[in-house]
Amino acid sequence: MAARRADRIAVRVQEEVTLLLQRGVNDPRVGPISILGVSVTDDLSVARIRWLPFGGVGHRVAIAEGLKAVAPQLRGPVGRALGIRHSPELRFEIDANVEYAAHMDEVFARLNRSTRPEE
Repeated sequence: MAARRADRIAVRVQEEVTLLLQRGVNDPRVGPISILGVSVTDDLSVARIRWLPFGGVGHRVAIAEGLKAVAPQLRGPVGRALGIRHSPELRFEIDANVEYAAHMDEVFARLNRSTRPEE
């Protein structure tokens, strides 16, 4: 039952963080990002937010540092919007899965081209 609650909270955290970032934050390093998913621990103490720069554009290190800096400022508004007493700690983590999948697609495409019989 706790896991179901954590899943519901994760969806709401993603919605609220997206809205807050769209409205803008006071850190110029934080550019437009795509939030790919959120997972919340069963005890609701930590929310891990997976992200990538929107359209693949932007300096990832600078954006990551900016997100780390604004995370404490976002925690209060997120908790109030969710109506929970203790808002989870927000941890922004760059999502490498999308890039890894694209890399593997390219590897498979090269293998397919190299093993195809000459016509």
